[in-house]
Amino acid sequence: MSSVKTISEKIMSAHSGVEAQAGQIVEAEIDYVMANDVTAPLAFQEFEALECEPKRDKIVLIPDHFVPNKDVASAEQAAEMRRFVQKYSLPHYFEVGRGGVCHQVMVDEGFAAPGRLIVGADSHTCTYGGINAFSTGIGSTEAAAVFAEGRLWFKVPEAIDVRLSGRFRGLVSGKDLIIKIITDIGVDGANYKAFEFSGAGVANVPVSDRLTVSNMAIEAGGKAGIFPCDEHTVSYIQGRVRGEYTPVAPDPGAVYSRTLEYDLGDLDYMVALPHLPSNGKPAAEVDVVIDQAFLGSCTNGRIEDLRTAAQVMKGKKVHKDVRMVVVPASTQVYQQAMEEGLLAEFVRSGAFVSGPTCAACLGGHMGVLAKGERCVSSTNRNFIGRMGHKDSEVYLAGPAVVAASAVAGRIVAPEAIQ
Repeated sequence: MSSVKTISEKIMSAHSGVEAQAGQIVEAEIDYVMANDVTAPLAFQEFEALECEPKRDKIVLIPDHFVPNKDVASAEQAAEMRRFVQKYSLPHYFEVGRGGVCHQVMVDEGFAAPGRLIVGADSHTCTYGGINAFSTGIGSTEAAAVFAEGRLWFKVPEAIDVRLSGRFRGLVSGKDLIIKIITDIGVDGANYKAFEFSGAGVANVPVSDRLTVSNMAIEAGGKAGIFPCDEHTVSYIQGRVRGEYTPVAPDPGAVYSRTLEYDLGDLDYMVALPHLPSNGKPAAEVDVVIDQAFLGSCTNGRIEDLRTAAQVMKGKKVHKDVRMVVVPASTQVYQQAMEEGLLAEFVRSGAFVSGPTCAACLGGHMGVLAKGERCVSSTNRNFIGRMGHKDSEVYLAGPAVVAASAVAGRIVAPEAIQ
């Protein structure tokens, strides 16, 4: 058995107590398990059938998909979370107004950290790989098992080495990088594999952008998307991380199933056209009239994204035929944006600003699309009917393109409105 390991193999080895290799089945100790208002109720039901006490300190519950509640059904889901929290005196619950979108809260509140193994009953749990964790989505039934045992089985994934060089031009960002990657390899190009990012270019990718890239690893079928831990990582989590953590780097000579190479300086502003994240084109080639621009979500609702959009829109107005919806990803992000004057800038431009919630990302509320409407969105999926009517269209882009398009009334790169 080889002692040379990828990041994924090292984290799985550390949490399982065995020398884990790609393809091997292991049972590993979980650091944290997260569930939201949509996925938690089923997990509660399955857990209660086990008739045992939960691993209280490992469980994180965050209502975000349909909050503030949009109807009676969503209110009942949220109430079920509160009852479960109260019944078992769970310490990690983030109520409306004190939390936000689950994946941002996991970072804000210090649960995500280098070297940790985190699972969540939401497919975009892979976000935390941006700070050197192995994190991945699971089903509600699996979440119930982790509530009870604190452990879960895994097939250790093979890894794809994504080597980065250069630095982004202008306001090109991590969103453009991941759309380009998914366009190149397809929505099944990384099925049950972990992206592991390397190369001198990693140092030029801000941690907020790393989180964006890791967030969308699942859109290529990836099990995880993991960046190395460097001084930028340490600085980003300083003052918020809970407990100790152990950064993990791959061994020289680690075996990868495939190598991809990208010079960040060669990347254009990208847009993924309907109805797949792999339908990427340079923004300058799209030129589609829009009805709505959405800035937010676990993909691009961080303070850095809001700053970028505000920079692009400064002194300008949202196009008269466009509605722009801005939703900071968490209470912490909302408060910081308010203190920096970003929210006021959006309001002056004619945008609608909301407190943190998943909102229109999944067609939940606050921005649902009607038949025939088109939205440029900083979210992660543009499947048929994702944000509303089955005959609506969602175009995925980074915050700079979303902001510029809101002003122009059509999808454009930011240079088009300067």
